[in-house]
Amino acid sequence: MDAYAIAVDLGGTHVRAAVVAPDGRVVHAVRDRTRAEEGPDAVVSRLIRLARTALAECERENVVGVGVAAPGPVDPDRGVVMYPPNLPGWGEVPLARLLADALGMPVWLGNDANLAALGEHRFGAGRDVHHMIYITISTGVGGGIIVNRRLLTGALGMAAEIGHMPLIPEGPLCSCGHRGHLEALASGPSLAREARAAIERGWPTCLAELDRPPSAEDVVAAARSGDRVALELLARAGAHLGRAMALLVHLFNPERFVVGGGVSNAGDLILEPARRAARRHVLPAYRHTFDVVPAGLGDNAGVVGAAALVFEAAEAL
Repeated sequence: MDAYAIAVDLGGTHVRAAVVAPDGRVVHAVRDRTRAEEGPDAVVSRLIRLARTALAECERENVVGVGVAAPGPVDPDRGVVMYPPNLPGWGEVPLARLLADALGMPVWLGNDANLAALGEHRFGAGRDVHHMIYITISTGVGGGIIVNRRLLTGALGMAAEIGHMPLIPEGPLCSCGHRGHLEALASGPSLAREARAAIERGWPTCLAELDRPPSAEDVVAAARSGDRVALELLARAGAHLGRAMALLVHLFNPERFVVGGGVSNAGDLILEPARRAARRHVLPAYRHTFDVVPAGLGDNAGVVGAAALVFEAAEAL
């Protein structure tokens, strides 16, 4: 009998639901805009509708359960999403129970970046190593840590909030309200902010020719065309990322960093400065103990990781 998991990914501007096989194949997927401004009730209803649509694509008796990748902080043991900065109006939402009641099957909840790390480790760019750190750079910066092939979740399931590592005291304001965090220095919005500042300073860049404020995607496109200001902005972001990696190297001694998210589409334009900064800031003994590679699963990392959570949790029962 074929076995499947229904995987739901709540991270980013879109919500997705997918039917995923035990080997990580995404058999069927549906998506919709998150529209977080409508509040938790509307978003949860959207998740339930998408999960039901995905569930209709396979025999219900073949479905092991439902996995949910949600933006943190989350408490996996209680199945609760707790005051996520990117979902306005959310307090403590018992998301796992709400979906379980609506769908009539077991639901497991995890942090979206943690589960993307699990997906990349089991089926993506980290599948051949035992110790791995995943970093996603998009509207925010998140992460997940694999130690001896196991996902590190921490006492309350809130480990690996890599984006909120403080790097520069009194630095730029982060989405969480504090200053100088990695997310305020290397995320998509921070790239867009720095591009606007460069234009205001009169720096010579093709970004000034746009008829709207530049986005992170615009910065990456300009850098690929050889724009020196855009290249410098990506190099700065990469250097901040590399310094954060150096801290993580000393703490966890990973074999590999896997970097995903929309900003990582810049490839070596951001990853090479990160590699250089990471190796510059670690002790000499660590310099050649890790590599930095792009993620392999793309947009599927969250749903594949959520499915892996289901299969592994069900097997442990």
